[in-house]
Amino acid sequence: MHIHILGICGTFMGGLAALAREAGHRVTGCDAGVYPPMSDQLRALDIGLIEGFSSDQLALKPDMFVVGNVVSRARLADGSPKFPLMEAILDAGLPYTSGPQWLAEHVLQGRHVMAVAGTHGKTTTTAMLAWILEYAGQQPGFLVGGVPLNFGVSARLGAGSSFVIEADEYDTAFFDKRSKFVHYRPRTAVLNNLEFDHADIFDDLAAIERQFHHLLRTVPATGRVVVNGLEESLTRVLHQGCWSEVRSFGAAVSDFTARGEPHHFEVLQRGERAATVEWALGGVHNQLNALAAIAAADHLGVTPAIAARALGEFQNVKRRMEVLDTVRGITVYDDFAHHPTAIRTTVDGLRRRVGPTQRILAVFEPRSNTMKLGAMKAQLPWSLEDADLAFCHTGGLGWDARSALEPMGARAQVADSIDALVDQVLAAAKPGDHILCMSNGGFGGIHAKLLQALQK
Repeated sequence: MHIHILGICGTFMGGLAALAREAGHRVTGCDAGVYPPMSDQLRALDIGLIEGFSSDQLALKPDMFVVGNVVSRARLADGSPKFPLMEAILDAGLPYTSGPQWLAEHVLQGRHVMAVAGTHGKTTTTAMLAWILEYAGQQPGFLVGGVPLNFGVSARLGAGSSFVIEADEYDTAFFDKRSKFVHYRPRTAVLNNLEFDHADIFDDLAAIERQFHHLLRTVPATGRVVVNGLEESLTRVLHQGCWSEVRSFGAAVSDFTARGEPHHFEVLQRGERAATVEWALGGVHNQLNALAAIAAADHLGVTPAIAARALGEFQNVKRRMEVLDTVRGITVYDDFAHHPTAIRTTVDGLRRRVGPTQRILAVFEPRSNTMKLGAMKAQLPWSLEDADLAFCHTGGLGWDARSALEPMGARAQVADSIDALVDQVLAAAKPGDHILCMSNGGFGGIHAKLLQALQK
C-alpha cells in the first residue's frame, strides 16, 4: 500500500510513518515548518517529504491519504484554502482516513495494546514501559511522542505480542472530533494524571474527563486500568464507570507506592517492599511515572524487581531535561515542558538535582494552543517559583505576558524576539548557572544561539 501522510512531521504522524515503512508500505508525506528530531528520523528511513500542502500532490496517486489533525478546512485572508491538498482530496472523492484509525486497522489489530494517557508524562512513561518490556525480553512494538534514547527511534513494530502507545486525548482529525485514544482499544490503560488542557477544543475539565471515561469503556473486563491515586479528576472518571481490574499508584493507600527520594527509592506493592529503583532521573513526577510503568508491566508478568532493574538503565527521552552542553561553566538544557504544571515539575526536578545554591534560569515560550489562548497565564508565576530568573518569549501571544509575570517582579523578563531573549539571558548568566529552555516546539533555535553566544 502507498500512503501519503498530511502533517507527517508531527511526533505522532512521524511515528506512524516509521511503522508503515517498517511494515513494507510505501510512504510519502507533506508538512510545513519541519524541524528535528522528526525530520531527521524520516529522512533516515528514506521517506519522501514534500514542503507544504499543494494540490498537485494528487499526482502521487497513493492508495490512501492519512490526514493529521494539523489539517483543517480553514481559509486564508484572501479566501483561498489553507490546505489545498485536502480540498482536492475531498473534491475528487479520494480515500482518506485519520492517523489513529489507520494505526488501529493496520498495526494494533490483534496486539496487546498498552495505552498511556494523561495530561503530563505520557511520552516519558510510554518510553519507560516500552524499555521495561524490552529489558524483560518481550520485544514490544511502540509509538512514542518523542525519541527514547534507549531505542533511538520513536516507533517500531516489534516482534512480541504487546504494543505500547502514547495515548493522546487531543482530537483525531477535522472530520473526527473524538480523542485519539478511543481508537486504540487497549488491554492495559494507564491514566497518569488529568488536568485542564487543550483549551482550543475542550470547554472545561469535565469535558476531558468524559473523554477519559470513553477510553475506559474500550478496555475489556480482562484488562487492567492503572490509575494515579492522587488525582481527584481520575477518581471522578472511574466513578463514571469502569469494567476492568484497577491498580492504583502514588497515594499512600495505592497498590504501588514509593518510599525514598525520586532518584533512589523503594517500590512497595500493597505495602510490601518489591524492588528498589536507582537511576539517573529526578523529580517526583518521574517517580510517579516509574510507578505507573511498573504497575502496567506487572499486567504482562514483568515483576517489579525486573522493572526496577530496567529503569536503572533507562536513558529518558530526547528533549526531557536533555543536557545540550556546558560552556564556561554554564549548562544549557532542552525540555518539552509547556503546561504550567509541567513547567513547575520540570524546574522542581532540576532544583532537586542541582541543590538550593546554584541558579536556575528558566527560558520558555507559551507556545501550545492552551497557553496562546491565555487560559493558564495566571499560573505562570506559580510554575516558576523554584527558578531564580525567568525569561519569556512573547511572540504570537494574544495576551500581555508582562502583566501575567508581574508577581515575579525583577525575577522575570520578557522579549518579543528570540534574539532579544538570548541577549537578556546572556546578560544575566554567569558560571555555575543552569539555563533551562522549555518549549513544545523548535523555540526558534534558541538552544544553538545560546550555546554559540556563550562560546564567544
